[in-house]
Amino acid sequence: MNEEKAVVVFSGGQDSTTCLFWAKQQFAEVEVVTFDYGQRHKLEIECAAEIARDLGVQQTVLDMSLLNQLAPNALTRMDVEITHEEGELPSTFVDGRNLLFLSFAAIMAKQKGARHLVTGVCETDFSGYPDCRDSFVKSMNVTLNLSMDYPFVIHTPLMWLDKAQTWKMADDLGAFDYVREHTLTCYNGIIGDGCGECPACKLRKAGLDRYLEQRTNSTTVGTAGADIR
Repeated sequence: MNEEKAVVVFSGGQDSTTCLFWAKQQFAEVEVVTFDYGQRHKLEIECAAEIARDLGVQQTVLDMSLLNQLAPNALTRMDVEITHEEGELPSTFVDGRNLLFLSFAAIMAKQKGARHLVTGVCETDFSGYPDCRDSFVKSMNVTLNLSMDYPFVIHTPLMWLDKAQTWKMADDLGAFDYVREHTLTCYNGIIGDGCGECPACKLRKAGLDRYLEQRTNSTTVGTAGADIR
């Protein structure tokens, strides 16, 4: 893979930024594609652009405003409350979002001679989103290959990781502080640790707290072992 090119589906959030750092270690050339679909936290497009500049990768922003028109929900409408009832999809779920994102990313990638697509979807912390499942991604991979007769490979580095493990990956990539300080996960558009109240911020913070505790415990055990020796 080191000699090949990849396109990262990129929102500027924790997951996609971690995937971008991962991709930069895996591939000779990396570009990102960001989608403007009238999202509630529109600042993410500016945040994604700044991160792309920082990391020296080319960014393409595609207009997906039709998705906003087709699927009004809490992620695309400020007047829709963010809710998540037991046994139901969260009100932030956008029907067909990852289906469309991967389709358009693949079309762009083919024109650029890239066969690798990288996305930060995750089945472990996916809040019930059906288009974050591994089975969907595998199906989409086959569909894209058949539809364009092109050997796409969709990479999902976070698929089986929880949020604590995603923070660990960022740390292992040397990107922990950058991801924590510069990414936008918050539904209310606050960069970094966010508002602390929306579901995205709560999930992010819970994972961060777990990872920091694990890291502290690991350091303590290592220090104790050194003392014993």
